[in-house]
Order: sequence, then C-alpha cells, then structure tokens
Amino acid sequence: MPSFDVVSEVDLQEVRNAVDQASRELSTRFDFRGVDAAYELVDEQIKLQAQEEFQLAQMLDILQDKLIKRSVDVRALDPGKVEAAGRQKRQQFSLRQGIDRDTGKLIVKLIKDAKLKVQTQIQGEQVRVSPLETPFEPQSRQDAKIATRYSRYSSQELLRRLRGPRGFAFQLGARRADSRCIL
Repeated sequence: MPSFDVVSEVDLQEVRNAVDQASRELSTRFDFRGVDAAYELVDEQIKLQAQEEFQLAQMLDILQDKLIKRSVDVRALDPGKVEAAGRQKRQQFSLRQGIDRDTGKLIVKLIKDAKLKVQTQIQGEQVRVSPLETPFEPQSRQDAKIATRYSRYSSQELLRRLRGPRGFAFQLGARRADSRCIL
C-alpha cells in the first residue's frame, strides 16, 4: 500500500504574488493616498509599515485577502510585535514552514484516535502515514492551528483513494492539485 506525508509548507511564489497585489491595491486605495505605507517581503518575512497602528490592521486585512485568493493559508503568518520608530509603525510576519515536534505528535495522536489501520511516524518536519486504507478526519480541527496538506501523491490518485463508501470525496478544503487537509 502506498504511503503519504502530512506536511506544512507555504508556496513562496504565491506569497510574493500576494504581497505584490496587496502593494498595488494599497497604492490605489483612497484612505492610503498620501500616506507612507508599504509591504516588503524579505526571505520568509513580510514587513508592514505605516504611520498609524490602525493602518497596519487595514494593511493586514488587505494582505490576508490576497493570500486567501492565492490559496495560501493565513495561519502560516506568525505576527510579531508592532514597533514604533518616530512617526512610523512597523510589524513583521514570519512564515511558518514545517511541522514542529509537538504538532507532529498531535497529528499522530489524532490519527491513532481515529482507530485506522495505519502506521504513522514523524520524519523531521513531516508525518508519514502508511499504509493508507481510509483518510482520517480529525475530531477537532483547531487543535493543530496550522495548515497541512498531503504530499507524495498525484491529485487523481489521492482523490481516488479518498472517495468514501458512497462515492463522494471527503472534504479537504482544496481546489488545487495539492489537496490540502486543514487541521
């Protein structure tokens, strides 16, 4: 039986596109006309800067909207503190990549609680599940608070394997080929 991996990754190209789109929208918005506000993507950090804190909140809403439209889970954003430097307010957001040890243990526990005939093991920043008989649907999706997806499967094979006994696919919250499972 084939196995699959549960991973938590962010497509940096999609993040870059979302930041560019947010910057373009920021330049056309009336409430930001004449305001020194900007987005900046450096490595795996997004920096927001504006003159007031409420503008940072508005900029975050714009950014989250663009990330959602690009199919990037906003739970991957790890907010930093708001810093004040003169008339400028700044805030950094790190992008969470990978599954830490505690979250990996939680995912393994959720799979074991589902009483499926699968073997799970934590391998670095991913969880390997093998052999796959049925997909797991965790009892509580808010426990992990990170976005995960299946890897090592083509989308057709994954969807074929995830079809339930009545012929419908389990809800995975995905419209793209990578078939995400949000915990």
